[in-house]
Amino acid sequence: MLPMPRDIFTEPADVDPDTLNNLGPLRRLAGRWRARKGVDVAPKPDGPERRVFLDTIEFQPIDPQANGPQLFYGLRYNVHITTEEEDITFHEQVGYWLWEPATGLILQTVAIPRGQVALASGTAAADADMFTVSAKRGETGYGICSTTFLEQAFRTDSYSITISFHADGSWSYVTDTALQVEGKQAPFAHQDRNTLHRIGKARPNPWAEILARRKAG
Repeated sequence: MLPMPRDIFTEPADVDPDTLNNLGPLRRLAGRWRARKGVDVAPKPDGPERRVFLDTIEFQPIDPQANGPQLFYGLRYNVHITTEEEDITFHEQVGYWLWEPATGLILQTVAIPRGQVALASGTAAADADMFTVSAKRGETGYGICSTTFLEQAFRTDSYSITISFHADGSWSYVTDTALQVEGKQAPFAHQDRNTLHRIGKARPNPWAEILARRKAG
């Protein structure tokens, strides 16, 4: 992390509008992806339940984002998961993956429609083949916030996701979440994993699209 600048208001003046060219290690996530045979292990009254799921994930570039002098390039993402038994939604998740070129900071925002959000962080080189971001309950910087029910019944103490890129163009993820289930002494180690293959390309971010149209016209 860079030291806090004295001027916290002035935004960068030389911003490249093309997000796809400035995503660092996130560049290989851009586009639409699908996978079969993901594995979910979740807590149930009679013990851990293992289910196979189907993943569809889309990452689309957003315009560069500035916090004063801090500059992020990013992807808006949507995760939609079903199971082999049912076509209805098994899991839904939206958010952003962000990359700060000046520091190598990677952020993932997580929003789940059961009343839970998180901001996870990590660092990586621009050409990294693997990276991890994580968040902890109680942290005000990179933390986890849940509804009162989830805090009492299925408290999330930590979250991490590791993404690995493969030579064939596919990529894999492993998520690890520590859950404190009501009535249980030890935390439950909840894990999901899958490998995804591209089914569609990413669109340029809006600013880049506008400039491309002007140039073509």
